[in-house]
Amino acid sequence: MIQSSLPFTMDTEASGSFPAVDVVNEVIRRAPLFDHWRYRILDCAFVLMAAPVVLPTLAMVAAWVKLDDPHAPVFYRQTRYGKDGKSFQILKIRTMVQGADQIKTTLLADSVDKGAGFKLDNDPRVTRPGRTLRKLYLDELPQLWNVLRGDMSTVGPRANSANPAELQPWQRLRLVVRPGLTGSWQVMRNKPRDFNERCRIDLEYIARKSLLRDLGILLQTVSVVIRPTGC
Repeated sequence: MIQSSLPFTMDTEASGSFPAVDVVNEVIRRAPLFDHWRYRILDCAFVLMAAPVVLPTLAMVAAWVKLDDPHAPVFYRQTRYGKDGKSFQILKIRTMVQGADQIKTTLLADSVDKGAGFKLDNDPRVTRPGRTLRKLYLDELPQLWNVLRGDMSTVGPRANSANPAELQPWQRLRLVVRPGLTGSWQVMRNKPRDFNERCRIDLEYIARKSLLRDLGILLQTVSVVIRPTGC
């Protein structure tokens, strides 16, 4: 059993070889390093530099979403779980019809991800503007506000809506850092569809996390946005 100052423990015997025990040990060993002020400065600097481009883009996107459905809200808020399993309200551009969360319960059996994630190849809840906004990742722009607030970081594991209590102990280790606006598997050409695989990649990222690595992922993200391959 690995003990740490985290709000949970990790049983390496129960976790088997997925992920590798040395990765788990490195994640726990390095966890306290990621509260360093240098990471916070990178986050705030990125938001401020992006603001002159993001704000007018966001205004145009909001107008498009409102014109598509004048009676529905432009923004979508959902409870996600961040560092140490603390919940926060993530902010996104609405890309689905109203009541999408309730409709989701009827679609769970069709999810291509049978783990704690949920993914449909052709989600019937997505609106017409939503298809384009998702392809270009423009629906993620309001999350810069979450970064500025400190709920999220620019780079890190994807914020998940599954309650940490529902996850396996090794999966909860990804919560030792703030979730990211982008991350290591988000910039892959062939993004993993399995939640376990995404968690494994997240832990490998945390075990090797550095300012230089984060800057590299940010540059890769710009390339992905310019030449999207879908998600």
